[in-house]
Amino acid sequence: MDILQELTPIFREVFDDDSIELTRETTANDIDAWDSLTHMNMVMAVEVKFGIRFALGELPSLRNVGDLADLVQKKLAKK
Repeated sequence: MDILQELTPIFREVFDDDSIELTRETTANDIDAWDSLTHMNMVMAVEVKFGIRFALGELPSLRNVGDLADLVQKKLAKK
């Protein structure tokens, strides 16, 4: 399963931008609409899509989309 490919449609929907092409290095600075509200919407959408829950303490350490993909993969492996 390529988590990055599965995250792309989530980001496109949450940020209402069909041109988003995610890389592991993508950050909030790369997406104009990425603010605190859309960040929380994106986190919730990822949780719903993958059937996982993030602990609040896990989120501040995420530096980019690659870190998010790795965390999703780690949580899926524990299921």
